[in-house]
Amino acid sequence: MTNLAVCWKIRADLGGTRLPGRTLEQANSENLPSDADNQQGSPLPAGTSASLHDPSETTRQRLCVMSLREYQAYLQGALHDGTRSTLHHTHRISQKGTSWLQRLSFMLTELGHKSWIYQEGQTRQVFVLETSARFLDVFYDPDRLETNAERIAYVRGYFDAEGGIPFTPHVRFTQKNEVELGKVKAILESLDVQCGKLHNPSHRVDPHYWRFYVRARSYRDFARIIGSWHPRKEMILQRMMI
Repeated sequence: MTNLAVCWKIRADLGGTRLPGRTLEQANSENLPSDADNQQGSPLPAGTSASLHDPSETTRQRLCVMSLREYQAYLQGALHDGTRSTLHHTHRISQKGTSWLQRLSFMLTELGHKSWIYQEGQTRQVFVLETSARFLDVFYDPDRLETNAERIAYVRGYFDAEGGIPFTPHVRFTQKNEVELGKVKAILESLDVQCGKLHNPSHRVDPHYWRFYVRARSYRDFARIIGSWHPRKEMILQRMMI
């Protein structure tokens, strides 16, 4: 699918501005998705506003120029918020709300993989995206990434899944895999995003808990280069750019 087609589908699927006067015949002649194609994927739960998963213009522009390899890299990073079912051979990512999950679902659709979103329990506001995409790997090694664009996409997905922005303005990454987290830090530093020391804050409390912070002087660089496609984190990083 061409970048133009990806841009059009994003605007149609994610609530953005549609191209004017687009018809089924025009879409077919230009190899673009039609309105009929936009019925893929699981519907939003009743009472959920489409605006919840409408990305900002910055995010929309980034998605429009993404290659499929970058989608894969982002999803491999985002998988750190997920679990694998060996029984059903699927991966599951859970979140409060569906906005970020809808974006993940879109990328999986672009890559030709099915996914479905459902509510976990009748009273909890927790939703799950489940997919049988075979390329996903909970043990994926980011050293396999070939380009800076893929590395950036991977770290962005990792941040959206495992990174945090506490109430105080700090950008941090946390994980229980020290080696893996060290590779994320190395990618950031190769992009001139300065980071603090990778450390265990309390070996007594949890000897397997590791984290590092992005240095304050690099907040803007992080927001500009890495950014976020998680709706809440995206808005916070945009404020850091001001």
